[in-house]
Amino acid sequence: MSASTITPVLVRLKLSLLRNGLRQSSGRRAAYVASAVLTLLFAAAQLIGLIALRGHAHAASVVVLLVAVLALGWAVMPLFFPGGDETLDPTRLVMLPLRPRPLVRALLASSLVGIGPLFTLCLLAGSVIAVAHGATAYAVGVVGAVLALLVFVALARAVAAANIRLLTSRKGRDLAVLSGLVIAIGAQLVNFGAQRLGSSGLGQLDPAADVLRWVPPASAIGAVDAASEGAYGVALVQLALTAGALAALIAVWSRHLTRLMTEPDGSTLQAAAETAVRESTGLGRLLPAGRTGTVMERSLRYIWRDPKTKAAWVTSLAIGMIVPLFNALQGTGSLYFACFAAGMLGIQMYNQFGQDTSAFWMVAMTISDARDAYAELRARALALLVITLPYATLVTVLTAALLADWSRLPEALGLSFALLGAMLATGAWTSARFPYSIPQEGYKNVAPGQVGLAWISIFGGMIAAALLCAPVIALTIWLNITADGEDWRWLLLPVGTAYGAAITFAGLRLAAPQTAARLPEILTAVSKG
Repeated sequence: MSASTITPVLVRLKLSLLRNGLRQSSGRRAAYVASAVLTLLFAAAQLIGLIALRGHAHAASVVVLLVAVLALGWAVMPLFFPGGDETLDPTRLVMLPLRPRPLVRALLASSLVGIGPLFTLCLLAGSVIAVAHGATAYAVGVVGAVLALLVFVALARAVAAANIRLLTSRKGRDLAVLSGLVIAIGAQLVNFGAQRLGSSGLGQLDPAADVLRWVPPASAIGAVDAASEGAYGVALVQLALTAGALAALIAVWSRHLTRLMTEPDGSTLQAAAETAVRESTGLGRLLPAGRTGTVMERSLRYIWRDPKTKAAWVTSLAIGMIVPLFNALQGTGSLYFACFAAGMLGIQMYNQFGQDTSAFWMVAMTISDARDAYAELRARALALLVITLPYATLVTVLTAALLADWSRLPEALGLSFALLGAMLATGAWTSARFPYSIPQEGYKNVAPGQVGLAWISIFGGMIAAALLCAPVIALTIWLNITADGEDWRWLLLPVGTAYGAAITFAGLRLAAPQTAARLPEILTAVSKG
């Protein structure tokens, strides 16, 4: 089948997939229409903003960086949103008598159908208008915009084809769950960059833009700026770089596509051997013997393997570092913000049994009294401490280094350890009193009808943890306002550490009888997802 024959077929197939997807439910149709409207409104606002940038001294730097960031978005989109486009999986066409070259052309054409390409085209058009001056520059801009759009699409396709085995596996689903984290971190980075630009001006973008204007696809917009200044040779070279990048991406895509269409899937051939290696050389050797080591290993494996648990941990780790460090970089932070890391990680102690779902019955079978329940909770808390203690220390030290405030490092560490201990204590108690189910499918983290339990467990526990830390907080304030307190602030490190350990021990002791007495209720609550 030739490219001229298959291309309209795949374009119509893409349109049919979009249309049939909207017919599945009114909720999906409303969500799609709402997202399309919001995307187009945002694209229109971006277009107007870029046109308003025309004539600005640093307009070229802004649009070149914008196109580079847009290319990064297209590159990571297939990894975090593999279900957003059903045609990203070429293995669905493996049984059809199609040759790679016509198939590549047809898939490239069908990829231009959708809201994403339309949004990108609006931004490229605005970028061209922002820097183009003269008929020649506009002509170069038309060619450059088309080349850049094709590079975006080919980049996404090449990344998807190279990672399709990953995207259709459990690890691929893990990446999809983590997409919200990427958006959150990206928003923080954008906010940080906007504040830096607001204080320092757009001129600081010029060095990065001078480099990126030679990197495809940003070089396509760099060519427009070069043509506006009369440097037609430079513009031609930059367009050639973009065209060369497009050819290279299509070649890489075609090679991966050929392999996918002709080779068998051997992704599970070594699964048994790899499992045996993991069992013989895993972290079990580093953990204590008996029940404590077994429960710790199970909890750590949940963190690594379960998509929802992994997403919660990675989010806490990232935000726990972003908040104190970004505030320190902006010059508006305080060393006490480092306690945010301990607080974010301490939340992971809440609803400990929810991550077990209906498999909690196996845990319940091993608990016959409060002593067994205490051993179970203690091992889970120790598993958290393996990660949280060094991480909270690292964040506190990095924040102190950025602020050059080493004198307050001991008290900040003492406060972090006290807060962490209080959250472990309240987390153990709320896990027994207010358990709730975590659905394994979809993006919801709480089963329907249990939202109230989740709010009580998390926010009630956080308030209780803050109140439990009141003695250490009061001691910190007293040492900071007294005349001779500066000489004794170092005591907050051992005091906070001891207080955190004591409050953790007390919380686990109080939660153990509750856990042993409420095993049927806990199993019922965590099995609803």
